[in-house]
Amino acid sequence: MNSPRRVIGFVNAAHFIDHYAMLIFAAAVIIMGPALGMAYADLLPYATPGFIAFGAGSLLTGWLGDRWSRRHMMLIFYLGIGLSMISVGFVQTPWQLGAALLAIGLFASIYHPVGTAMLVSYADRLGRDMGLNGVFGNLGVASSALVTGVVGQYLGWRFAFIVPGVITVGIGVIFALSVVHEDRRGSKQAAAQARIARDQMWRVVLALLLVVIAISTTFNAITVALPKLFAERLAGLTQSPALLGVIAAGVYVFGAMTQYTIGRLLDRHTLKAVALPLSLVLAPLLYLAADARDWALIVASIGIVMGAFGQVTVNDAMVGKYTAEEWRSRAYAVRYFIGFTAAGASVGLVAWLYERGGFVTMLQAFAALCLVAIIAALILPPELPAAQAALQAAPAE
Repeated sequence: MNSPRRVIGFVNAAHFIDHYAMLIFAAAVIIMGPALGMAYADLLPYATPGFIAFGAGSLLTGWLGDRWSRRHMMLIFYLGIGLSMISVGFVQTPWQLGAALLAIGLFASIYHPVGTAMLVSYADRLGRDMGLNGVFGNLGVASSALVTGVVGQYLGWRFAFIVPGVITVGIGVIFALSVVHEDRRGSKQAAAQARIARDQMWRVVLALLLVVIAISTTFNAITVALPKLFAERLAGLTQSPALLGVIAAGVYVFGAMTQYTIGRLLDRHTLKAVALPLSLVLAPLLYLAADARDWALIVASIGIVMGAFGQVTVNDAMVGKYTAEEWRSRAYAVRYFIGFTAAGASVGLVAWLYERGGFVTMLQAFAALCLVAIIAALILPPELPAAQAALQAAPAE
């Protein structure tokens, strides 16, 4: 029988690896260009298929997680993404590079629908465990550029892919020896279901659709725009690229810690009681940030990132609480497919808005979009008392 703590530990490690692996190229491409004899702008498009696969592949991997085995899918994740990272270190042509990055994206698409569903199945306290899991994912984002830069500088860009790839395969072997195929008939898995009246499920689906589109688009837009925004607006404090990077990293640390805090609140309060106040944060802060500079901008950015990261935890908890065990991976697959598609569209939207009015227009536009998150929180139905939920979940005689 699997130890829940051990399984959740592997799921958390996989979340770190998932985001770390997807961002190695973004940091390594700066030194890859001269080595491959290609310009930065010419190399970037080879990463596009991998990012598309990262979102689109979740529909297939989520289905396999439900219909086959989440444990086996996670083993494929570890070994597949590890070997794919190693393969990038041996490419000789741009087309080989594109194929290897596509493989990373395909195997990375396993984690979110399968790993998150696996976490819900083994979680003792869903909010706390989901919040901590979010911290691991964000640590993967934060550390990828730093570690890749250091390894690339001293060992070369190829080892920036090979070293984490070897470590990932090693973790996969340990996972294979430590975790057996899951039994989904336990009561803990069923405990995350039937918290609302069945005829109110449409409200959950609509709320989730609205908030995922709004928050995923805003979250990715802010992530893309923040370095340039700081470079333009923090000139009164510093013009050092290194210090600007440190400030940006510090802002994201606040966001990562928020996910754990929101997770703990979700264990003590209903989802709507947490989601509604959180939804009220983003729109006014984005509107204030549109004209802010220096310290005012830093404070507003911290609030924006905290609000966006907290909403991600709420979105994942919504799926975990309100979906049945037998199709939870597929529910997460749809949630992440929509989220990643919206996030992908945000890059072009940022460029379009910036060209028409700079960051003032861009931030005000996303402030308006975040009003949708408030509507989504208001749509959420009330949760049933525990006794009534258990009665609804019980099979009819």
